Amino acid sequence: PWPAGALAKPESYPSRTLTMIMPFPPGGATDVQMRALAHALSKEMGQQVVVVNQPGVAGTMGPAAMARSAAPDGYTFSVAPATLFRLPHLQKVNFDPLSDFTYVICLTGYTNGLVVRADAPWKTLQDLFADAKARPGQISYGSTGIGSGGHVAMERLARAAGVKFNFIPFKGMAEETTALLGGHLDVISDPGWGALVDGGKARLLATLGNARLPRRPNVPTLKELGYDITVNSPVGIVAPKGMEPAVLKTLHDALRKAMRDSDYQRMLADYDQVDMYMSSAEYRQYAIDQFAREKVFLSQIGVKLQ
Repeated sequence: PWPAGALAKPESYPSRTLTMIMPFPPGGATDVQMRALAHALSKEMGQQVVVVNQPGVAGTMGPAAMARSAAPDGYTFSVAPATLFRLPHLQKVNFDPLSDFTYVICLTGYTNGLVVRADAPWKTLQDLFADAKARPGQISYGSTGIGSGGHVAMERLARAAGVKFNFIPFKGMAEETTALLGGHLDVISDPGWGALVDGGKARLLATLGNARLPRRPNVPTLKELGYDITVNSPVGIVAPKGMEPAVLKTLHDALRKAMRDSDYQRMLADYDQVDMYMSSAEYRQYAIDQFAREKVFLSQIGVKLQ
């Protein structure tokens, strides 16, 4: 896919420190993983990669600010959450996901799950639905914000199953977890549930990926249970638009090698995340397709669109 002349690596790149924008606060799952990746990337590039946290606006503030202010020279790039493709349908934003970015590489995807307290009466998803049918709107579920992947998936699932839940949006997973364990919330529909389940505080009823997780072989996917709903919430790397093809190739190839780093791979396993590698061209096409799909999903569940 690269023009013949572009395959020659520009002699000068990279010749100085690189900056990775992290659009979430320090210490969270994405931050921890991407710091491991940045460390591996430093080794591949022969230059330091500095991680700068710039949280806000559902993980879109960092990449949006980068797109407006950074040069497309390969020295500044941002971690890109799936909300880049959803948020523009929900509120006014100061970026265009399809025209403001160079899509460098897709890295991984979060595994959303449906989680209840360990002492909850529901052992299976079928149990939960049977109870929800008997008590419409009385069983509550939480997700991190209106229009989050977990919210959209749960509303689609409720429609498909013919049940009604009471949706409660939360600012973040910490707040949501407190509500679940405190008995103020019945179900969590989100990623980030691993520690709760591993610690014996919660039960995982189903996962929303394409296949069962290696660490959770006994937990079915929604697809297996007859619901064609998957949420992968991909995380990738984007840079400002207008990047030189040769620089893009150098950055992509170094990131692809860094993805194989053992520390980074261990982080993914710890968080039940899957490899979702896509090349620059594949990731760009995914962005186009997903932006269109998000609009359809949101309109289906009756979320007010901008």
